Amino acid sequence: MSLTAISSTPSGGRSSGDGGLNLGYSRTIPGLLKIGQLLSLLVAFLCVRLARGWPNWLQVKMPCINWPLAEFFHYFVGSVLIFIASIIAAVKCGAVSSLVVASVFGLIATFLMVVNLWTSYSVACGPAAGEQE
Repeated sequence: MSLTAISSTPSGGRSSGDGGLNLGYSRTIPGLLKIGQLLSLLVAFLCVRLARGWPNWLQVKMPCINWPLAEFFHYFVGSVLIFIASIIAAVKCGAVSSLVVASVFGLIATFLMVVNLWTSYSVACGPAAGEQE
């Protein structure tokens, strides 16, 4: 089974294959949507961060969310996806040095995320303070 990638760039834009920034993509509908998403999320994050009483009021107002468990799943899913991408990059690198380096750093990031996952989970779900085993 062979896969064929078809790429089209607007006239005057650089192709993404030469390693440069494709400025023509930012003028396409998908490019404009991504820029809009980026800007709206940036504004949303800034508004939440600058809100008076941050960060306590968000967690107090939403007691139905188990925040340590949400963080656990966030790191679990993220580390699994980065691990899969790193393995694919390592297998398909074809001796391309940048992909080899990317896979190594992806595996390092996976390890660090698993350590963070372990420490977050053990602190959040470990024995309560004052309890002895």
